[in-house]
Order: sequence, then C-alpha cells, then structure tokens
Amino acid sequence: MEAVLPIALFALGGTLIGGAWSLHRQGAPRGALWLVGLLAVLATTGGVLWLIPGDS
Repeated sequence: MEAVLPIALFALGGTLIGGAWSLHRQGAPRGALWLVGLLAVLATTGGVLWLIPGDS
C-alpha cells in the first residue's frame, strides 16, 4: 500500500491539472479554476510528502 498511494496521488494531481486546463480553455468561472487547481496542488504535495522518509 505504501508504494501505491503516492502514485495514486500523483495521478490524481495530474488529472486535476488537466481538468483545470480544460476548464480554463472552456471559459469556466475563476472560482472553479482556483478550486480544481488547489485540489491538484494538494494531491501532488501529498504524493511528494508521502515519499519523504520519516521515522516509523
């Protein structure tokens, strides 16, 4: 499970970034772009933080 979660978070982040780009091209409201972009950043940051070695 430890190896799958960061990959899933990176995949989710990439999908959300693509979704934000698609929304931008379609002329979506700025609030929707910020929300999807923020979720993409959070997912990608979670994937990076999950890979940082820690004391366990």
